Amino acid sequence: MAFSAPTPAARRKARHYAMQALYQWQISKLDPWEITQQFREEYDMSHVDMEYFEELVQSIPRQLDAIDGAFEPYLQGRSLQELDPITVALLRIAGYELTRRIDVPFKVVINEAVSLAKKFGATDAHKFINGVLDRAAAKHRSLEVSGK
Repeated sequence: MAFSAPTPAARRKARHYAMQALYQWQISKLDPWEITQQFREEYDMSHVDMEYFEELVQSIPRQLDAIDGAFEPYLQGRSLQELDPITVALLRIAGYELTRRIDVPFKVVINEAVSLAKKFGATDAHKFINGVLDRAAAKHRSLEVSGK
């Protein structure tokens, strides 16, 4: 059996569910493994890149300080505590991808976060997220952003 790369749609769904799981983790403080199991039991995850979903949900809480540090300098004078939990979850996923998953192009990272913010975030959250991630990408993916 040959290995096949996950489809963009399966990755997109992984991010979607990871956003929800991280939101739940932020609110409930349940163990990320419990939340992962709950999602496996309660949602149809058959078209989700489960490996990626689990990586995001397990890794982000363990590396929180470093991940938050990837985008906090670009919050335009705001603190994480001032942001709504959906925005925080999306910034954390994108911060993780920008700093830990260089195999994911920075434009994909930003587009996916903006797309989810448009669907689930507060009014104009997508504009804020786009601005923060543009600046974070310029720092963390400078060669990629500059096209070199």
